[in-house]
Amino acid sequence: MAEKDVILNDHNKEEFPPAHTAEHLLNQVMIRLFGCERSRNAHIERKKSKISYLLDHKPTRQEEKAIERRMNELIEADLPVTFEYVHKDDLPEGIRIDRLPEDASDTIRLVRIGDFDVCPCIGRHVRSTSQIGRFELLGTNWDEKERMFRIRFKVVQ
Repeated sequence: MAEKDVILNDHNKEEFPPAHTAEHLLNQVMIRLFGCERSRNAHIERKKSKISYLLDHKPTRQEEKAIERRMNELIEADLPVTFEYVHKDDLPEGIRIDRLPEDASDTIRLVRIGDFDVCPCIGRHVRSTSQIGRFELLGTNWDEKERMFRIRFKVVQ
């Protein structure tokens, strides 16, 4: 499908593309390191972002450093960020659309970051991961009762 022929839902946010693309990478890093789901609670901004994950344990300081290290490795790898338009009935295996609005269009835009991550998204992104800049983990919080791990980060260009 050509992009000009695609009708997608309206988008009510104006993302900062480097931080938003970093959010995609961070979701996949967390999935691979901790076996969790993509975040359902993210506040992504130009100056500082917050994102939370439901985990089975509080990450150690070494695990926190591994998150930051892996993010910067992926950024430095200069992975291409591409888009693909598919009908919601023809989604590739593993693509979940349960978080999309009920009135989501029949055409879904998938955002691919190299062969590392793919997910539905209509937001703005950089063209390759090297345009993100450096990922800095500013701090974390652990909520033992909720099993929620919050990461505060920024991207420095």
